[in-house]
Amino acid sequence: MSPLQDINPLDPGLPLDPLPGHSSRGRLERVLRRGEFAVTAELNPPDSANPQDVYDRAAVFDGWVDGINAVDASGANAHMSSVGICALLTRMGYAPIMQISCRDKNRIAIQGDVLGASAMGVQNILCLTGDGVQTGDQPGAKPVFDLDSMSLLETIRTMRDEAKFLSGRKLTTPPTVFLGAAINPFVPPFEFRPLHFAKKIRAGAQFVQSQYCYDVARLRDFMIRVRDMGLDEQCFILVGVGPLASAKTARWMANNVPGVHIPDAVIKRIEGAADQKAEGKRLCIDIINEVKEIAGVHGVHVMAYRQEEYVAEIVHESGVLKGRKPWQREARADEPGLVERMEALRQRGPVSPEKMAERAATSA
Repeated sequence: MSPLQDINPLDPGLPLDPLPGHSSRGRLERVLRRGEFAVTAELNPPDSANPQDVYDRAAVFDGWVDGINAVDASGANAHMSSVGICALLTRMGYAPIMQISCRDKNRIAIQGDVLGASAMGVQNILCLTGDGVQTGDQPGAKPVFDLDSMSLLETIRTMRDEAKFLSGRKLTTPPTVFLGAAINPFVPPFEFRPLHFAKKIRAGAQFVQSQYCYDVARLRDFMIRVRDMGLDEQCFILVGVGPLASAKTARWMANNVPGVHIPDAVIKRIEGAADQKAEGKRLCIDIINEVKEIAGVHGVHVMAYRQEEYVAEIVHESGVLKGRKPWQREARADEPGLVERMEALRQRGPVSPEKMAERAATSA
C-alpha cells in the first residue's frame, strides 16, 4: 500500500480500515510493518489551556514524522495532559502516540483513559512507569504507581485482545491500539537491558522508543544481543535522538535527567564548536546516519526539547525518509476556522442558566 493511501478518505481524523495482522488502525503501525524507516517526534506540552499552542507545536512536524508523542507529565511536572493533547491532535488528523505514566493514576483511571483515547481515534499508546515525584517541581504530590510499565502493557493488551477489564468484566468494544514501551540501553547493568526488553515484549510491547542515544558504540553492543535473541523480529525498535543546544545543556542533562548518558567526547565536541547549537544539530544528524545502518533498528524518535523547529532540517538532512513523505496536515473545506471557533468558545466561558433557558425558548 502506498503511504498516500494511509488516510481515511472520509476524514483524516478517522481510523484507517483494519488490516490483517495489524492490532491498530493507525499509520505508524502500517509504516513499520511495511518495512519503512519510521520517524516519530515529541511534542513539548504547553503550560496552557489554549488549543492553538498545541497546533502550533504540531505544525512544525507536518510532512516529516509518522507519529507525535503526547507527553504525560514527564519529569513529574504538570503540563497539558497527554489525553487532552491527543484529543486535539486526532481531530485534526495527526497520529498521536499517547504516553501513559503510572505515577499519577490508578488502574481504574488508566483503563478509562485507554477507552476514551481509543474512542477519540488514538491508535498508539506508550506505556511508562514514570519518574518519581521528587524529580518534579511539586515534590509534595502523592505518587500512585498502582501499576508499572510491565503491568500496564499487560492491562492494555488484555483489554485489546481479550475484550475485558482487569476485573474480568467484558468490554462491548475493545480498544484497537499499537502498544509501545521505553528502553534504555545506555545505563548499567548493560547485560540486563536486552533481558528487560524481552520482558516488555512478553508483556505486550510491539514497538519501543529508546532513551537519548549519544553513545552509538553502546547501542551497537546492545543490538548485537538483541539480534541474537531475535527481539528485533518481535518488536519494532526506534532509537531516541536529539540535538544538544550547548555543552552546558549537555552537562545539565547528563547530571539531572534520569537515564541520560552523554559521553565526555560528545560534550567536548559541542564545547569546541564556534556555534554550539549548530554543532548540536549536526551531531544529531551524524548519530542518525550511524543508527540507521545498524541492523534491527526500525526508526528514530526525535526529541528536540525547545528546538522543535530543527526537526524538519534534521530529518531532511539525515535522509532517513529516502524520499518518502509522511502524512501532512492540510486544511479541510468542511472545517474553516476550527481553531478560531474553539478559542472563541473557550474565551466565552460557561453559559449561565438564564442564557441556556433563553436559547431553549428561542429554538422551540
